[in-house]
Amino acid sequence: MLVLSRKPNQSIMIGSNIRILVVGLDRDQVKLGIEAPRDVPIHRFEVFEEINRSNPSFTSALESVGKGFTEDDTSRDADGR
Repeated sequence: MLVLSRKPNQSIMIGSNIRILVVGLDRDQVKLGIEAPRDVPIHRFEVFEEINRSNPSFTSALESVGKGFTEDDTSRDADGR
């Protein structure tokens, strides 16, 4: 696992098309903004686990097309980013 330190308004890049931005800090919570292509599924981990339990082929399908695992589908804005 890679562990990085970032401050609010700083970001990290995953590949050349996924950006994770630290939007804010609030006590014990970090707020992240995620910019990614629309075809990249983004789920909170607990949602991902439930999808995987309901449909084990979900993980295999993601891996077979090289999408990997991403988190939090609730962070997308109106245009899907």
